[in-house]
Amino acid sequence: MREEIAGKYAALKAQLARYESVIVAFSGGIDSSLVAYVAAEVLQDRALAVTSGSKSLKRSDLSLTLELATRWGMQHEVIVTDELSKADYRANPVNRCFHCKTSLYDALTGICTQRGFQIIVNGTNCDDLGDHRPGLIAAENYQVVSPLVDCGFHKSDIRELASALGLENADKPQAACLSSRFPYGSPIDEQRLNQVEQAENVLAELGFTQFRVRHHESVARLELLPQEFARAIEIHNTLQARIRDCGYQYVALDLGGFRSGSLNEGMIALKEVAS
Repeated sequence: MREEIAGKYAALKAQLARYESVIVAFSGGIDSSLVAYVAAEVLQDRALAVTSGSKSLKRSDLSLTLELATRWGMQHEVIVTDELSKADYRANPVNRCFHCKTSLYDALTGICTQRGFQIIVNGTNCDDLGDHRPGLIAAENYQVVSPLVDCGFHKSDIRELASALGLENADKPQAACLSSRFPYGSPIDEQRLNQVEQAENVLAELGFTQFRVRHHESVARLELLPQEFARAIEIHNTLQARIRDCGYQYVALDLGGFRSGSLNEGMIALKEVAS
């Protein structure tokens, strides 16, 4: 392990050791996985990983949290948060993530109160701070701690440390919640989330490695890695037929390729102009 990464690992363990007990908001992504793993390592049964199994989380990611928690010997619970019952969330405004994270942190705060846990921690890292992340406001409102930020972790540091620790999902592709596939203002409900998930399952089954299906009503806009464009063209008939079976009329390949948070690009550009 490189000295720089070893130092950040030590800092992360030291920070978590300062707490009597923690709840980790655990989605199965590598960021929250690293925090949950180290929290369990340091605090043992005084650390509880909690996953929201609501419909905005892919079922494959939900299954992964269960597998990892068992494999790593972590305390783990699955809850279902209420964001889909909120009109403000279903309308998909630009601060949708605020409403989602508010539901999550409110539920986790309830667990803290009922069962005596001291604090909530999440997997936010330094690379998240420059993007459009209204969920960070919800975290601040509930005094949620981001130990990866406090200890100076960037995404590459997280993957490097996770790999050194032997975490099975160290190279897991980024997997934001399914609601992020909808342009702001496009309504969200369980049926539409299921449609996107079915389409992304098709891409996984066909061997694509990092992707998003952006939902534009009758159009599925596929973001793939540029090096996998050739495969998409090669199997275009199968690809189109199977994505259309998910309820889309048209299937489009985005020549910009995969990029996390692409639906935020316009908002970030406006902020840069304003500044």
